[in-house]
Amino acid sequence: MVGVVLPASRIRRNGRAMGETLTILGLESSCDDTAAAIVRSRPGAAPEILSSVVQGQTALHAPFGGVVPEIAARAHAEKLDICVEQALAEAGLGLSDLDAIAVTAGPGLIGGVLSGVMCAKGIAAATGLPLVGVNHLAGHALTPRLTDGLAFPYLMLLASGGHCQFLRVDGVAAFTRLGGTIDDAPGEAFDKTAKLLALPQPGGPAVEAEAETGDAARFAFPRPLMDRPGCDMSFSGLKTALLRTRDRIIAEKGGITVQDRADMCAGFQAAVRDVLAGKARRAIDAAPQGLTALAVAGGVAANRAIRTALQEVAAQAGLPFVAPPLRLCTDNAAMIAWAGLERFRAGERDDMTLTARPRWPLDTHSPTLIGAGKKGAKA
Repeated sequence: MVGVVLPASRIRRNGRAMGETLTILGLESSCDDTAAAIVRSRPGAAPEILSSVVQGQTALHAPFGGVVPEIAARAHAEKLDICVEQALAEAGLGLSDLDAIAVTAGPGLIGGVLSGVMCAKGIAAATGLPLVGVNHLAGHALTPRLTDGLAFPYLMLLASGGHCQFLRVDGVAAFTRLGGTIDDAPGEAFDKTAKLLALPQPGGPAVEAEAETGDAARFAFPRPLMDRPGCDMSFSGLKTALLRTRDRIIAEKGGITVQDRADMCAGFQAAVRDVLAGKARRAIDAAPQGLTALAVAGGVAANRAIRTALQEVAAQAGLPFVAPPLRLCTDNAAMIAWAGLERFRAGERDDMTLTARPRWPLDTHSPTLIGAGKKGAKA
């Protein structure tokens, strides 16, 4: 990807300077949600989400027990222009009212990312609007600034279906990774657990619902890597432990009862909760002083038990806890529009050489995380 950086004082669109009101269209298509949104920022006022459209693909992938990249890419290509039209209509705006187009350029399933980038390029070419490529992970990581006006630096736990990492966020493009998952992301582990227990997808909400009536203490599931220093995490072994527990119960009883399943879900969720909370404590200790908050984003942030545990960790450390509204935790285009707006305000834009990237680390100085998740490459 080739970026062009211009002084903020020189970048204008329709006579508006960078320090004035900016209205950005965002596109997101990195996995199995096709989304478009429009975000506006006015000087001295909180940002506004003028519209946010998300078209999911759950029904398309349900027969396969997970996201099928080719199906996802085709669906994105079919729905992106529809989402853009709907987002403009809901905001009561036309393309001429926009200042730039922001689009997820990675990381993610390459077919979906490519669909979004090509759509954004088409709009930019037809209208002359500036183009801004956005790292999907930066979209999540900067969401607390959109929703809560959070000041730098803060500690971010990004936990989703394809990613899990602790980041110190010092600026729009300044991220330091303190630790991450070395195998499955927690959202992926939730999905696999749901599949093992014949629960519907997406697995996170299904496992959480089952866990409400379960006994988390019945099964002794492991807390991987908690016996080792550092902030790295692992969830693959936890999933394997659940598989073995399920098979043992089936061998002993000839099947599993509704209560067996609820207890396994509760135990699994408690283990994920404990790992994320324990590693969050270490990340706070590892981060330099001066943090403004502990923030969490990504689909796993929608889990109430995990949110509550992280809130307690933040309180114990004397930090505010910031979690975006649930609708902004999962993949959406409002976060992409906002991240693009922040880049654009800083004087950054891309040209027609912008490329789709399956991998795109936020912290370019740390070693690449090991492994790749079902919902996108680790970065």
